[in-house]
Amino acid sequence: MEPGSVQYLPLSIVAALFAFLFFSGLGARTRQASEYGFGGSYSGRIGIGAAIASNWMSAASFLGLAGMFYLKGYLAMAFVVGWTGGYVLLLVLMATQIRRFGKYTAPDFVAFRYESEAARTLAAIIAIAIAAIYSVAQFRGIALLVSWLFGIAYTPALIIGASLVVGFVVISGTLGVARNQKLQYFVLIIAFILPLMLLTRKLGYFWLLPQFGYGTAISELKQQFGFVWPQPFAGESPFAWFALCFTLMFGTAGLPHVLSRFYMVPGIRDARWGVAWGLFFIALIYWSAPAYAVLARLFEARGSVPFDPASADTVVLSAALHGGLPVWVTGLLVAGGMSAAFSTVTGLMLTGAASFSYDIYPRLIRPNASENDKVYAAKGFFLVLSAVSLALAFRPGGMMIAEIAALAFALAGNTIFPVFLLGIWWGRANAAGAIAGMLAGVIITVAPLVAGGSIPLIASLLPYTSSAFLGAPLVIAIMIAVSLMTSPPSVEIRTFLNRHVHDGAEE
Repeated sequence: MEPGSVQYLPLSIVAALFAFLFFSGLGARTRQASEYGFGGSYSGRIGIGAAIASNWMSAASFLGLAGMFYLKGYLAMAFVVGWTGGYVLLLVLMATQIRRFGKYTAPDFVAFRYESEAARTLAAIIAIAIAAIYSVAQFRGIALLVSWLFGIAYTPALIIGASLVVGFVVISGTLGVARNQKLQYFVLIIAFILPLMLLTRKLGYFWLLPQFGYGTAISELKQQFGFVWPQPFAGESPFAWFALCFTLMFGTAGLPHVLSRFYMVPGIRDARWGVAWGLFFIALIYWSAPAYAVLARLFEARGSVPFDPASADTVVLSAALHGGLPVWVTGLLVAGGMSAAFSTVTGLMLTGAASFSYDIYPRLIRPNASENDKVYAAKGFFLVLSAVSLALAFRPGGMMIAEIAALAFALAGNTIFPVFLLGIWWGRANAAGAIAGMLAGVIITVAPLVAGGSIPLIASLLPYTSSAFLGAPLVIAIMIAVSLMTSPPSVEIRTFLNRHVHDGAEE
């Protein structure tokens, strides 16, 4: 989207939203390291679900998903099935069991289950890498919206957007962010669906449930303009679709900032119902994203607007603009997108900072660190992580928001997911197997980026956004082989798994 003039009314709506979230967070600041990144007050199962959904609904969901439908058509369904299927996988296999371990971070879980500080350190480094990559996608989304609001180019918009993220978290305080995530969800769901209802009403479709009312637009695109991109496998092979789908599924069940949600819930039933409510809240957004892509294509076709792949990440915004919605509605949509990106990037940054301050700093850098030292370490690393993600976002390599996010999911699916899965369900898995598996997962994730150009077979079998489809089973096989060739875990761990994880009573 080209730079233009300052959008004063939308800018005022976004500013009002930030002021609301800012003051709601001021009253709940924290100075305890034990709350930095994974604490929060209990607000019921619906509240847990709203926080999960808010933490999950990112720029990739709010902007990138519609962009993928706009650009890739049916292939984008792999994002919907993969992301929602990942929560089902998490609900069935891991959510309640993770709660029974009673650990605060993914590295903490790994250290306890595999009785290894080396495994903890490796898991913490991977968690930080996942947070950094995923944050690049959020910063790109924020920059595109700020660019439109201020009518400026991408680079200065990126700097302004990153400054807002850092300032919001530092000033509001960590516990305030956790509270705001629930509020942010209800803001973004209204901001996302209301413009869609107005667009479908303007076109004469069934607007009360616009997720079911835009089928006529697909028919018009096909019959009058010859568009076939919504048809199954029209542009990509079935292998590409399933590889992407399962990578996103495994990655969802392995994302540290998603897993950390289950450490702080008060009971197993709360963990289970929290996922169920979170899945429902997430689905409300996912049903709507394809409609935005179809309507954007329809407006372009009717207006003879040239197809521009470079603008795919802002297709939600362009649909509202081409559809002639009032400017305040567009402002509301932008405010929702900013809220989605902020809620996710703050959760990611805090998870990365918690991994450093809790799993690395007091164990490898300063063994006698006090609680205040850990808080300062967390805040300092938060700034470092923000700077790294900002630097990477300047040149995202031509990748769309959803593709950058998918790379983070591939890393999580190739590393954290197998370690958690076998750690919970196979008592024979040991530290040597976990370390070998995580190292293999990192290599599998990086291989298509490093060697995919010179060795086409690697790029074909392990696409950088979809490598966990084959990578995760391979890592699991490596973990099993290495574990069987080395000493079994201690009797205490195997007894804990049998008595407290697999046979534990409902809480």
